[in-house]
Amino acid sequence: MTRKGTPDTVQLAVIQMHMTDQLEDNLARAEGHVRAAAAAGAQVILLPELFENLYFCQAEREDYFGLAHPLEDHPFIPRFQALAKELGVVLPVSYFEASGQAYYNSLVCIDADGEVLGNYRKTHIPDGPGYEEKYYFNPGDTGFRVWDTRFGRVGVGICWDQWYPETARAMMLLGADFLLYPTAIGSEPAEVESPNSYQMWQRAMQGHAVSNSAYVGSCNRVGREVVDGAEQTYYGHSFLADYTGAIVAELGEEEEGFLLQTLDLAESRRFRAGMGFFRDRRPELYGPLLTLDGQTRRG
Repeated sequence: MTRKGTPDTVQLAVIQMHMTDQLEDNLARAEGHVRAAAAAGAQVILLPELFENLYFCQAEREDYFGLAHPLEDHPFIPRFQALAKELGVVLPVSYFEASGQAYYNSLVCIDADGEVLGNYRKTHIPDGPGYEEKYYFNPGDTGFRVWDTRFGRVGVGICWDQWYPETARAMMLLGADFLLYPTAIGSEPAEVESPNSYQMWQRAMQGHAVSNSAYVGSCNRVGREVVDGAEQTYYGHSFLADYTGAIVAELGEEEEGFLLQTLDLAESRRFRAGMGFFRDRRPELYGPLLTLDGQTRRG
């Protein structure tokens, strides 16, 4: 039986692209990829994290706060609303949000009729060499979000969120049909570089697919970016994993374009119910997850 409003199958595309420091160049390229994916049959199309510019968080510089804009009267979100409506596709769109005196790494989910369904602010904010996000972004205050779209209930986390099983589980408990993670990740300074970094990155999300019996899609940027003398090379390897955790489609480290995959949501729901992961949960015993040090306290 199909849940009301939820299709049995969805055509999901994730886009991999390079960025420059020119907004219009990035927007035009992103739109071109969206149009190509829609022409191939995609119904939900995911763009990378902060695709409007270079990944400026390599460096701490006050000038880059000028890239942020409020959601209201945003300079390019209406463009993607019009695009979503024209093509009849769902577009989760990442952007740098200014709200009063706060700044967020945010994402809006645009439905296939062009309506903004809601705003998500990145929950987990990294702080390390090459990824100085705590300088720019307040911790998100929206909680995890899922959205009922024309093509299923979509759950979206942003980059560093993807390393946390709590993110995936929370979105699934909120009823997500599949999980998406827009990303900007690549090389780090030699002293902290890990071997097989992109494989670790993929495996973290493959684990979410396994333990939640859910499809997972993630997209990344590619290319070399230099910001105030700091340099990173983004390793691509955008991928789609099925509800058993198997990678069913993947791009390379330099390719630009999109992946397209049919998600059999009806089958993933049956498989998930049969596995019993959600049946056998014991939330009354998960108190340590609500603390930083694992010590539950009373009184």
